[in-house]
Amino acid sequence: MSLQAAQNQSATPPSGPAPGAGKALYGGKSTRRITVHDIAAASERGEKWPMLTAYDAMTASVFDEAGIPVMLVGDSMGNCHLGYETTVPVTMDEMAMLSAAVVRGTKRALIVADLPFGAYQEGPVQALRNATRLIKDAGVGAVKLEGGERSHEQIRLLVEAGIPVMGHIGLTPQSVNAMGYRVQGRGEEAAQQLLRDAKAVQDAGAFAVVLELVPAELAAEVTRTLHIPTVGIGAGPDTDAQVLVYTDMVGLTGGKVPRFTKQYANMRQVLTDAAKEYAEEVIGGTFPAAEHTFH
Repeated sequence: MSLQAAQNQSATPPSGPAPGAGKALYGGKSTRRITVHDIAAASERGEKWPMLTAYDAMTASVFDEAGIPVMLVGDSMGNCHLGYETTVPVTMDEMAMLSAAVVRGTKRALIVADLPFGAYQEGPVQALRNATRLIKDAGVGAVKLEGGERSHEQIRLLVEAGIPVMGHIGLTPQSVNAMGYRVQGRGEEAAQQLLRDAKAVQDAGAFAVVLELVPAELAAEVTRTLHIPTVGIGAGPDTDAQVLVYTDMVGLTGGKVPRFTKQYANMRQVLTDAAKEYAEEVIGGTFPAAEHTFH
C-alpha cells in the first residue's frame, strides 16, 4: 500500500486511541512515536497543533517533555545554530548529525528533517539517496523539502519509497538568492501559482505542507482547498498548525524580531545574566564555595 493510500485509509480516526497513545497531538501521552497517520487523524478532527525547530538533544528533550508533537530539524540551523548568514551553506553531514541528536533526545515527537540546499535539486534520485540517509542514519520520521511544482517528482519518488514528506512553499529560504526575504503570493498571478504549488505537493503524496510568509487570506484558501494539513509560519491564524524557529520563540536570536514571531521568553538575557553572575563570583573568589568543594 502506498503512503498516500495509507493516509487516506487513516483519515477516519479509530474508535479509540492506539494502545499507550493519547488522542490529542499536543501534550498527549504515548509509548510510541507520533506518526504521519496521527497527523492525518488530528487534521480530520480539526485539531490544531504546534511545531518547533530543534537542533540538539537537550533542547529537544525539553520540548518533548512539554508535549510538542512535531519537531523540525530545520536548515534554519544555519542561521541560528551554526553561524552562517543563510540556510544555503548547511550540508547533509551537518543535517544528519544534528537530526540524530534530536532523535536521541526525544521519545514521542515526530521528528522531521530538512533536506538542505543541494541535496535534492538534481532530481528525484538524489533526493531519495539523501532522504534515505536521514531516515536510516539519523532515525527521523519524515523529511521536508522546498518547492511546489518544481519538486513534484522528488516528493512523489520519496513517498513511493515509503518516506513521509512535508512540503514547503511560499517563501523558500534556500532560494533567498533568487527571491529575497519577502511575502509570497501577493497579486492574482502569484496567488494562483502558490495554489498550484500547494496542489502539486499534495498530489505528489506529501502528508503536510508548510506555508511561509503568505498573506493570511491566501493561506486560509489553501487550507480550505487541501485535504492535507497546512503548517503556517507568517501565514496567519487559519492554517492547521503553526511552526516557529525556537531560538526566535524563546528570545535567543537577538536583534530585530521578525513580525510573525512572538517571543515567549527572553533567554538571551537570562543566559547573559547567569554568565555575568558566574564570572563575578569567580573573580570575587566566592565560587567555588565550600559546598562545591571536595575534601
